[in-house]
Amino acid sequence: MQFVHVPVLKDETIEGLAINPSGIYVDGTFGGGGHAREIISRLNGNGFFVGIDQDQDAIENGRTMLSEIKHTKCQLVRDNFSNIRTVLNNLHIESVHGILLDIGVSSHQLDTTERGFSYMHDAKLDMRMDQRMALTAADIIATYPEEELLRVIRDYGEEKWASRIAHFIVKERETAPITTTGQLVEVIKKAVPAGARKDGPHPAKRTFQALRIEVNDELGVLKKAIRESVAVLKPGGRLCIITFHSLEDRIVKQTFKELENPCTCPPSLPVCVCGKKPVIRLVNRKPIVPGEEELELNPRARSSKLRIAEKLDTGLKSYWK
Repeated sequence: MQFVHVPVLKDETIEGLAINPSGIYVDGTFGGGGHAREIISRLNGNGFFVGIDQDQDAIENGRTMLSEIKHTKCQLVRDNFSNIRTVLNNLHIESVHGILLDIGVSSHQLDTTERGFSYMHDAKLDMRMDQRMALTAADIIATYPEEELLRVIRDYGEEKWASRIAHFIVKERETAPITTTGQLVEVIKKAVPAGARKDGPHPAKRTFQALRIEVNDELGVLKKAIRESVAVLKPGGRLCIITFHSLEDRIVKQTFKELENPCTCPPSLPVCVCGKKPVIRLVNRKPIVPGEEELELNPRARSSKLRIAEKLDTGLKSYWK
């Protein structure tokens, strides 16, 4: 097993975290450890790093990597990043100085054929980021009614041909089970008209994205994770979130907006009476995107966006003063 991780928006993320060398930092999506290495390299003997990942491959790789770290304390936990508050409670940590969430499938998961994430390689339909989970992509393809398949492919894949793809899947599975990525790709190609397959991305790309999101409940997990992360930040602490498609970015943008301005009073009221105060401030109003130089080195970074929020001081002195 070999992890090769090129961290996306590395410099921008590290700058966004505004790392305090003696601080406590969490990488909620440890993956191949690319971002983690950069964070740890900036910590001193009083610093503490916590890595979280639900993928056993990432955990095994991470243990090897972190065993070489001598200059600061490190802890690796197998869990979903939406459970960050529980993870930190178990480590007897009340609050932290910074959190990174790099959302979506990792390069290792995409490149490991048997994980079934990629439409480029034939394998069993799986797509579980945490292989302890019961639901697989094959289960969805085999059991979801046509209207549910349509919903998943349309809403999570933003696929123009979702209705045809769902219908073709149901018809195909009546003849024989669809259990591999290769079989599913062929069904999708039949469903998408030839003219529509000439331009744009691979015809299966959006459907595979949709299935992965459904299998791992990625959007529901993200909504919970943002609020849980903000809750455990110290005043002045930073939350950096990297997303890779519009659905994720929309959730981050909207949740940040709600936390920045939680007031529920009618606009007609001259003063706020609900008592809900801003929890964060936005460090960047517009998402940070990779430059041309990074895109040349790492084409997979093309759709990435970075948003950064800072926990507001609630009357306490800023922790880095």
